[in-house]
Amino acid sequence: MGKYLIHWEMDQTKIPIDPKERGEAWGMLMAMVRQDVEKGIVKDFGMFVGETSGYAVHEGTELEVMKILQQYVPFAIFKVHPIATESQVNEMNKALTG
Repeated sequence: MGKYLIHWEMDQTKIPIDPKERGEAWGMLMAMVRQDVEKGIVKDFGMFVGETSGYAVHEGTELEVMKILQQYVPFAIFKVHPIATESQVNEMNKALTG
């Protein structure tokens, strides 16, 4: 099972102009995020203050992460970065130094 840093950005063309509609849309998206947290795939989630983007940390297989992210398409755009743990970095370093 891997760990992934997800940078997400909302598609500005999909964000309602009316504040009430926008709030309802954010509410629906955040309910989906809460479900993903409860499933245990999303370990951390945040939004950059004053922006329509943020980050999440997911744990799972590539397929699990891809499935979860697809539920947010076409409203969000993602950049996904696999993360190496401290122990993995130490193993790599050990291989380098012999």
